[in-house]
Amino acid sequence: MITEQYDITGMSCAACSSAVERVTRKLESVTESSVNLTTALLTITYDEHVLTRDAIIQKVEKAGFGAALHLEQTKQEKEKSEEHLDQEVKKTRQHLITNIIFAVPLLYISMGHMVPFPMPLPAFLDMHESPLNFALAQLLLTTVILFNGRKFYLVGFKSLFLGHPNMDSLVAIGTGSAFLYSLVMTVRIPSDMNAVHQLYYESAAIVVTLVMVGKYMEGRSKNKTSEAIRKLMQLAPDTAIVISGGIQEEVPVEKIQAGTQILIRPGSRIPLDAVVTEGNTTVDESMLTGESIPVEKAEGDEIIGGSMNYQGAVIAKVMRTGQDTTLAKIVKLMEDAQGKKAPISKLADTVAGYFVPVVMAIAVVAAIIWSILGYDLAFVLNIFVSVLVIACPCALGLATPTAIMVGTGLGASRGILIKSGEALEISHKVDAVVLDKTGTITEGRPKVTEVISHTLPEEELLQIAASCETVSEHPLGRAIVEGAKERELSLLKIEDFQSITGQGIAAKIPAKDSEAVYYIGNRKLCEEQGLKMNAYVEEAQGLAGKGQTPMFVAKNKEVIGLVSVADTVKETSKGAIAKIRSLNTEVYMLTGDNVRTAEYIGSQVGVDHVIAEVLPQDKAGVVERLQKEGKRVMMVGDGINDAPALVQADVGAAIGSGSDIALDSADVVLMKSNLLDVYRTIKLSHATIRNIKQNLFWAFFYNSCGLPLAAGALYAVSGHLLNPVFAGLAMSLSSVTVVGNALRLRTLKLDE
Repeated sequence: MITEQYDITGMSCAACSSAVERVTRKLESVTESSVNLTTALLTITYDEHVLTRDAIIQKVEKAGFGAALHLEQTKQEKEKSEEHLDQEVKKTRQHLITNIIFAVPLLYISMGHMVPFPMPLPAFLDMHESPLNFALAQLLLTTVILFNGRKFYLVGFKSLFLGHPNMDSLVAIGTGSAFLYSLVMTVRIPSDMNAVHQLYYESAAIVVTLVMVGKYMEGRSKNKTSEAIRKLMQLAPDTAIVISGGIQEEVPVEKIQAGTQILIRPGSRIPLDAVVTEGNTTVDESMLTGESIPVEKAEGDEIIGGSMNYQGAVIAKVMRTGQDTTLAKIVKLMEDAQGKKAPISKLADTVAGYFVPVVMAIAVVAAIIWSILGYDLAFVLNIFVSVLVIACPCALGLATPTAIMVGTGLGASRGILIKSGEALEISHKVDAVVLDKTGTITEGRPKVTEVISHTLPEEELLQIAASCETVSEHPLGRAIVEGAKERELSLLKIEDFQSITGQGIAAKIPAKDSEAVYYIGNRKLCEEQGLKMNAYVEEAQGLAGKGQTPMFVAKNKEVIGLVSVADTVKETSKGAIAKIRSLNTEVYMLTGDNVRTAEYIGSQVGVDHVIAEVLPQDKAGVVERLQKEGKRVMMVGDGINDAPALVQADVGAAIGSGSDIALDSADVVLMKSNLLDVYRTIKLSHATIRNIKQNLFWAFFYNSCGLPLAAGALYAVSGHLLNPVFAGLAMSLSSVTVVGNALRLRTLKLDE
């Protein structure tokens, strides 16, 4: 089974996307088929040995739509595609302006005589003095308006004849009926002057114009929903300065290969992912990670393509190019997320699939009933057109994808990459968050936390320990060396270095005492070497109880102090966990540490439950156990050993600084490596789902109220009939309201 995406053209509403889904699901071996109306993407899963791409494309084309395999586009191709969409919106705007210019005199001529105050017309256009001219003037103006809106008729009737009627079909039948009826009445005017009172040109023209207003505003709003992707794409420069043989040359980015040396000047954007080989600088990564504080970069540090270089000029070696860059992967993640449907959209899709045929049936039945009741053809036509025009499957189709697009875009701007609409939806149901300790709650790298000595100053003890550890490869030894460097302590030369496996090290420091042997290691080292630990044993036990790893420092046969190392808790962890718990969510800490250390760190950060001494391969089992207890679990981790648990969880969230395997396994990527983003993700999910429910409610409510009114329910009670013009206005407003409500999400404050 393979899953592929196809670009679908010719869709105008949810009935169209539902038709594509319906015909493709009937194909042999297809297990899943869904169409996202907003992105115009078909995602289909099928057996490639049974079904071919050509067969899928032919089936879609037979239904009246275009289909082509969705291919990865270069930055330039994406920009051209965006330009094409912008041109389409501009073209609609031009047609709309023309229609409004023609609609104003049309309304003046056709309805001016109905207002309470006089609105003068030339005699040759007066309804009573020149009825035929009065009708022909309206015919001329209406013809221009309908010609500008010809897409409704071309697409609408084509879909109708192919058996997949859509919103365009409703508009085409409704306004077409009003136009043809008016045309017949115009022909009858010379023989029957009363026919001039049964013209509906303005209804057809104004309805088409109003629907175009809705389409134009909808198009503009859709473009805004993909603004986050567009902004990200614009971050990467098109060229880079390549250094080869001491010569600098500006080269297009797509021609650069990994391993190339590039120069990045102050104030310019970094073109590709690279590693600094010369120089120091400060880099603003806010557009990619959401982190507002500029990051210091020195030799050996990785820099991300698309981020802004501030202070220094640096030379860097390119690490990743093309679709492998961090920026390209972020854009791809967002496009995939916006192309996938959330489960909540299934109800709207099902309704939209049957919506248009049902509306057409209601229009016909309503017309027949009023005709049987003895009302004239003009009255019946008014009912028929109003029912067809007021119905709006667009609002149903746009309710979910627009909110998903805005929600994922907002998340990306804050460094939260959500890979699918399903992940965004499920996140609001999460009631248990499982946090891996190392690298998630803690920094993920050991640091010197305490230096204790009863006989020497702290700096001198740390200098001795760090000097001995300079050639050690052990993580704890490297942490001690880093701790000394942070305090700007000079490291001394050593001799006779010896590594004692599982215990520690030994070395001589001639500058201190040429004969003395210094030992740095654990309690086992002290016992094996017969070192006197004195009062330091109790202090070591106290440090161990705090989750730290104490290392004994001895000179000859006597311990002279302790250097304690620990994986320190991130500054943001405690506050973030408190915020997560405020969402009525239990927080679990998962770690391979011993129970005593784990309990101490758990109490420091305020988690609800601590699960300690868990082997890497057992993490997924812990998540599964919580799920069996009925919990919706979000797993947050950063390492390769977290990947199975991330997949097992209902929502897997990977810390952005983690391994590639963890990032690939996760549903959500937290670029800033900040636990506060877990809270923000859940809050964003709550807000997005609330927005979708509002959209669906208004779409259903609007159609539930609008259709009976258009069918004449109001006339039966009060004697008032809904004019098709107002029906068209209401239909347009419903789509715009749904999209506008979705765009409100962009103002959401995720930290509150």
